[in-house]
Formats: sequence, C-alpha cells, structure tokens
Amino acid sequence: MHMKPVEYPTAWDHPPTRKAWKKHMLMNSIGQAGWAAAFPVFLYVMVVFTSQAYVLVLTPFLLYSLYRAVTQVGYFSWAVRMRCILQQYPWQILKGVPRGLAKHPEATDEAAWFEFRDPDHFERKVPLVFIRHQRAHWWLKRIGNVKTKPALKAEIEPLWFAGDPRFLGVVAASSARADEPKRLHVLYQRPVFDSRRVLDVSGAESADVDRARRAGARYLDGTRQSSA
Repeated sequence: MHMKPVEYPTAWDHPPTRKAWKKHMLMNSIGQAGWAAAFPVFLYVMVVFTSQAYVLVLTPFLLYSLYRAVTQVGYFSWAVRMRCILQQYPWQILKGVPRGLAKHPEATDEAAWFEFRDPDHFERKVPLVFIRHQRAHWWLKRIGNVKTKPALKAEIEPLWFAGDPRFLGVVAASSARADEPKRLHVLYQRPVFDSRRVLDVSGAESADVDRARRAGARYLDGTRQSSA
C-alpha cells in the first residue's frame, strides 16, 4: 500500500525525501567543485593576460569565485542539520500558510517569513524567518508581494513543513510529482544556533525541547548543546 508523505513516522522515513536530500548534497558538491576550480582558472588567466583591461574585467570574477568557494563549505554543515531535523519530525503538508516579506510583528529579525501554529497552543502564531539568505532567493520570489503573479505563488502551495516552529524546521515545495518534496530549506529561531540569545521554552513540553535538541538545536534555556 502506498503511504502518503504525512503518514511516515518522520520525514526521513519517506523515500522521496531522502532522494531529495541526496540531490541537495550532490548540488552542494558540484557547486563546491565548480567554484573551487573557478578561482585558479581566473587567476591563471589574469597572470597570463596581464594587460590592465583583463585585470579590471576578471578581478570581480576572481573575488566572487573565492567568496563562493568559501561560503559553499558552510552548505554542508547546514545539510547535516537539515537531515537531523528530517530524522526527528514528520512532514506536514499545509495549505494557506501566512507568509510575507515585510517584518513580522512577532519576529525579532526583519526578513521574509512563514507563520505557523504553536503545536501546544494552537491559538498562538509563531513566525519562522529566513535568517539565512543563501539559497533563499527562490523562496523569496514565490512568497512575493501584491505584484507577484499568482502562478508563482502557487508553486509553494501547499507548503511542506517538518519541524517545530518554536525551534527549527525544514520547508519544501512539491515537485512535479505531488508526493515528492523539492527546494528543501532550513528555517529556525535565531537563539537555537546563537549563544548570545536565549530562547524562551517555558511554554513547550520537555519532550518537545528534547526532540528539538536531537534535531540539532544547540542553545535552549541558555544551555549549550552539542550539535548532531
């Protein structure tokens, strides 16, 4: 019998999700190899063609390739965090999730957001903000504003979500096949990974806090936790 994505104990138990994560890792690897190779190529061309015109044209590309090669390394640690989250929480496939580009009144960060319901207090609304902008452009275009075409917004409707919005989670869109996720992206409350902030978890059950820690949350109640 074919199971729906939401029927699996965790998102990671859903085979198409594991496939999507592996594709995510493959793209990370290709990107890392490509940008790492681009830097010496641009440098070589600049050395061989030493005219000022070549230097002026290629310097921005050289610096950008170096920047991308360095930042690309960080994508791997976030992919590991993503896997930890998927291994703890099941998928929810949600319709009509509130979203916006302007600052959410309940959020401390000014960025695009999705708004979810508190699992223990359904009347409470919890925003998850796109704190990390890397690879967020695709999402920001589809969250959009009043001028965004409905067809573009429809690409993230319904929204896949695995996590607890009070702590962290993974969002995804549906691929060409409705039972497969794509564009996996980690969202989190800043204090979860920032020791300078303290996240108030007084409204959460201890089991929920422990689950968030197993999913990779590092700083809860000001206590440092080892990352998975």
